[in-house]
Amino acid sequence: MTVPVPGLPDRVRIHEVGARDGLQNEKSVVPTEVKAEFVRRLAEAGLTTIEATSFVHPKWVPQLADAEQLFPMLADIAEIGDVTLPVLVPNERGLDRALALGARRIAVFGSATETFASKNLNRTVDESLRMFEPVVARAKDAGVHVRGYLSMCFGDPWEGAVPVAQVVRVAKALMDLGCDELSLGDTIGVATPGHVMELLSALNGTGIPTGTIGVHFHDTYGQALSNTLAALQHGVTTVDASAGGLGGCPYAKSATGNLATEDLVWMLDGLGVHTGVDLGALTATSAWMAEQLGRPSPSRTVRALSHKE
Repeated sequence: MTVPVPGLPDRVRIHEVGARDGLQNEKSVVPTEVKAEFVRRLAEAGLTTIEATSFVHPKWVPQLADAEQLFPMLADIAEIGDVTLPVLVPNERGLDRALALGARRIAVFGSATETFASKNLNRTVDESLRMFEPVVARAKDAGVHVRGYLSMCFGDPWEGAVPVAQVVRVAKALMDLGCDELSLGDTIGVATPGHVMELLSALNGTGIPTGTIGVHFHDTYGQALSNTLAALQHGVTTVDASAGGLGGCPYAKSATGNLATEDLVWMLDGLGVHTGVDLGALTATSAWMAEQLGRPSPSRTVRALSHKE
């Protein structure tokens, strides 16, 4: 039953991260052809922003070492409902590889905390921002849309709770580089709704408009949907999610799966918030991918809708 709640957006854009953030955390390497079919099925289910891969050095993320082979295989998918296929680039070399293949949307990946920056980027927070500066500038010069991911916005497994002012400083620095969009990452899933609202308000207070902000929640403590609802009540209209609940973070061992796209769509459908996603087709896609991975999907909605008496 659809029961709208006043004050929520009419429409939400789901930024699907299963093919990149989901698969990069798999112990085994998924065949390139399976990845391409996964992206195709996600597009056919109605998702219009599908993060395809990452142009990082294969030594760091071997699961995505086939980016050069995969991305050209996806060329015709952009014709399915005006689909966009963002890719992650860590540095100028990654940008060169992505631009050479015609990527039109890229993302850089920063950290709000020093420890995670050191472990993930082998740099301090400020050094990583300096590394991103030419990446963002060159991407913008090429007419490419740039998303800035910011990890550890709510808690860090080594540093504990992350002060809101600390997150705001790095977020503003990322946006000042020229990023078009900011994704707030609850990398270890410790956020709660009040914390989400406080951070969003603080970001607005420093001049970052809600319309440029996306949210990326992990479900470690079962809070991803409640945190998403809090963000929607604040006016956020971009939500990151992963088909079937795939993924975590290879550099933060306490990070469990991303918010499952199906769980998000079930909630939004019930609220009357339009996503353009066919829940049945999406569920079938995640059930298919779970078969490829040899284990059941962690998504509660996938399990419920796939259950056979």
